[in-house]
Amino acid sequence: MSRPPRPELPLKDGVSASAVACPAGPWRLVVDFLAERLPKVERADWLARMSRGEVRDADGAPLSPDAPYRPGTRLFYWRWLPHEPVVPFEEGIVFQDELLLVADKPHFLPVTPKGRWVQQTLLTRLVRRTGIATLSPIHRIDRETAGLVVFAIQAATRDAYQRLFAERAVDKRYEAIAPYRAALALPMVYRSRLVERPGDAFMQMAEVPGEPNAETRISLAEHDADFGSYVLEPVTGRKHQLRAQMSALGVPIVGDRIYPQLQPEEAEPDFSAPLQLLAREIAFTDPVTGQARRFESRLRLHLP
Repeated sequence: MSRPPRPELPLKDGVSASAVACPAGPWRLVVDFLAERLPKVERADWLARMSRGEVRDADGAPLSPDAPYRPGTRLFYWRWLPHEPVVPFEEGIVFQDELLLVADKPHFLPVTPKGRWVQQTLLTRLVRRTGIATLSPIHRIDRETAGLVVFAIQAATRDAYQRLFAERAVDKRYEAIAPYRAALALPMVYRSRLVERPGDAFMQMAEVPGEPNAETRISLAEHDADFGSYVLEPVTGRKHQLRAQMSALGVPIVGDRIYPQLQPEEAEPDFSAPLQLLAREIAFTDPVTGQARRFESRLRLHLP
């Protein structure tokens, strides 16, 4: 059985409505279900949201605080967090036409809403800034990394752009600041096998023996006695590939809280010590227009 179409719902502060399915269960009221299924929002808060019309049924109609629970349907609500840290850096728009928007993401700003980040994300900020509700990122970079992120504007062409990344048809160039090692023979093509660590260190990727699944071209742009400015050109796109490989080479990127040693998550990020990694350039042949596209970040890293 196909899922019924999603109702047309407005954006609220740049955030689109999220959906939650309603399985069979013991809940008498919708608020009983929401308070149990989504416990980060307290029951009293759900009641207040429902009284403001911020919880909708499968047809998009507001549900009152005493609305009965109906299994087999969907509910819609808008995510927001009362104590979300504010990222004190501005995003920039590098390029925009009818098909694409290319943005410069500052350090610390996630690309899309996740976990404790909703308003303070690149997508939400751009939707609020441009009014384009159909914006969708066609790739991701880490929250800690700064630089270029490409967004599709039209839903009809989004898949064509996303396939570029799946098929490795995109040239990417990053900059990183890391310790200088005279003994490290550069330039090089570094290949390794990266896998996710189990257990408490799941955030980290580990290098293990076996067939390489991660490849990066690494060169040195400049250096002083202590630090170097490295050019990183990933051929593959494994999670944390650049960070893990630089650490494995003995030159972990300055400001990295995951490699070589996983640090505890901060309640409030230290905005004075960003990860010194920048998505500097991106280039590809446009699958819709056939033209060559090349974009360069306006952000810069500097040797300490």
